[in-house]
Amino acid sequence: MTDQGRTFRMLHEDAGAFIIPNPWDVGTARILAALGFRALATTSAGMAFSFGVAEGRVSPEETLSHCRAIVSATPLPVSADLEKGFGDSPESAAATIRAAAEIGLAGGSLEDHTGRPNDPIYDFSLAVERIEAAVEARRSLPHDFVLTARCENFLWGRTDLDDTIRRLLAFEKAGADVLYAPGLHDLATIKAVCRAVTKPVNVVMGMPGATFSVTELAEAGVKRISVGSALVRLAFGAFVNAAREMKSGGTFRFSDAAMGFAELEGFFSGATKA
Repeated sequence: MTDQGRTFRMLHEDAGAFIIPNPWDVGTARILAALGFRALATTSAGMAFSFGVAEGRVSPEETLSHCRAIVSATPLPVSADLEKGFGDSPESAAATIRAAAEIGLAGGSLEDHTGRPNDPIYDFSLAVERIEAAVEARRSLPHDFVLTARCENFLWGRTDLDDTIRRLLAFEKAGADVLYAPGLHDLATIKAVCRAVTKPVNVVMGMPGATFSVTELAEAGVKRISVGSALVRLAFGAFVNAAREMKSGGTFRFSDAAMGFAELEGFFSGATKA
């Protein structure tokens, strides 16, 4: 556990930017590891969809069990999408980090999203207190753990860059290791965020709208690039399109784009490499 957390932290200290893709089960985690990625991150949406429920409907116990399975699937460090944690209070944020570390996660993220559509973002002071408590919990651990603090403004129609940067700066001051504001859709905004803070910044690609290359994002100051639910949405999209073709057209042309059995099996037998 100590090595995983330290290994994960060192990725943030290397030059340039790195991709941390988001598997949603053991199989996809092992495929991404075989392809040569250096770390993995869970996706709360991907987890929920794989369970057949909407995002935000998975219990803390189920979330930790899912994370444990991803951790056990490969030797790579894993950072967890912990959403808002086990509750709204600073104490619940701290408990979430302790529980995440106990199952072998190398890191995890906490959001300032309340889970309430009519009141989606925590009050500034409470949001900061939650990160302060999470940082205190992280510092009490016997091993390293990389804490990511998320500002969810842009995902909930609050496209206030000044408030987003204000929150990220407060999270940085509180001791968060990585800062993350999902939903930034242009390089100018991404650059503004990266220039405003001194801690590593995570940016998500694969959302609707503009996407940028690793090179472009690294030049903007980004350190870590995740893809959130993009991979699971891609996979489910292919599945649904194939099912619709069978149901509506009575044809099976989708199979032309399917990966060959031997190649797919190779990922799980150790035969397929990057």
